[in-house]
Order: sequence, then C-alpha cells, then structure tokens
Amino acid sequence: MTAGEVIGFVLAVLAGLLCLWGGVREARLQARVRRYGVHAEGVVVDQGLAPSDDYLTPVIEFTDQQGRPVRFTPVATGKRMGIDLGTQVPVVYLPEHPENARVFTRKHLRPTIIGLLTGSVLFRGAAIWIVLTR
Repeated sequence: MTAGEVIGFVLAVLAGLLCLWGGVREARLQARVRRYGVHAEGVVVDQGLAPSDDYLTPVIEFTDQQGRPVRFTPVATGKRMGIDLGTQVPVVYLPEHPENARVFTRKHLRPTIIGLLTGSVLFRGAAIWIVLTR
C-alpha cells in the first residue's frame, strides 16, 4: 500500500466512525426527547438562507414551560424540509435543554439519523474498497 492509500483508508475509516457516532448520538437524543420531552406548539417566525444553500431554513419559536420564548432551527433541513413563514408546527424538547428542540413530525425526525448512518456505511465501504482493490 502506498502512503496515499493508507491516508485515504484512515480518513475513510475516521469519517465513517464520525458519521456513525453522530447517528447514534442523534438517535439517543431523539429517544430521550420522545420519552421525556415536553410537547409545545411552535411558529415559524423567520427563514434564513445559508450562503451555500439554495433553500430557506425555518426559524421556529415556541414558549417553554417557564414561559420563556425559545428559537431554534430544525436539525433536518433541505429543499423538501421547508416550512412556510407563519406555519404552526408541533415541537418537542427536553425541559433542561429547550434550545435543542425538534420539530415533532416524521418528516423532520428521521432524515438526520438516516443520513448519518448512510454516511457511515459509505465511508466504511470506501475504506474496504481501498483495501480490497490494492
């Protein structure tokens, strides 16, 4: 194996492990939010456009149990994840971390975990491919 192949293998393995770690972490957080989370009604109060994106990311505001307004952007974003300004959405959050709230719809809960776990498989597959094609 050349030095470049070794570096490529190590980077692919590390990227795969990072994606796997992120997927497991998000899955655990979502399980905690589903089990212990407080449900609230949020409203899309703003929409932002990141410099590298061609879609709007909603900013959602809700009131937590203490009566404080909390704003967050959904973890799952993308062209088909948009929510119109002024739309009411179900929100769920952990009382100790309301800023980590999630939009409580199937469309917004699944993509993050699926994306991270898919990335993990792809990067680990690339590492195996580097070794096997040698």
